[in-house]
Amino acid sequence: MESWELDFEWLKVRHFIKERLQKEELPDLNIILFLVGIQELGKPVSQKFTKEEKRDLMHIGSCRLLSEEGYFEYKGQDQDGWPHYENIKPFTLKGVKEQEVLLKRLIINYFNKYYLLN
Repeated sequence: MESWELDFEWLKVRHFIKERLQKEELPDLNIILFLVGIQELGKPVSQKFTKEEKRDLMHIGSCRLLSEEGYFEYKGQDQDGWPHYENIKPFTLKGVKEQEVLLKRLIINYFNKYYLLN
């Protein structure tokens, strides 16, 4: 995917989420990872989460997305219904920019797959 295509598709996802949540500002990468985590947990967005739970939800979102590239594997849910992933392949991207590009691409694919944004 060309850089301009990534930017265009990323903006499309951000606008979709902004409209769905009826917010004034476009969500950033961390908010979107949090929302993917909530989706994978299966709880309502309106539920209140502690700071630690929010961090865990971002982690779940990241693991879910990175599982598409073979970095993580879904192992099941704990007794409280929270999904757990196992790292199965070392993460080789070193720079923040490269990691961000990969996550954006995976988020775009996730939203195109589940919300048919194409």
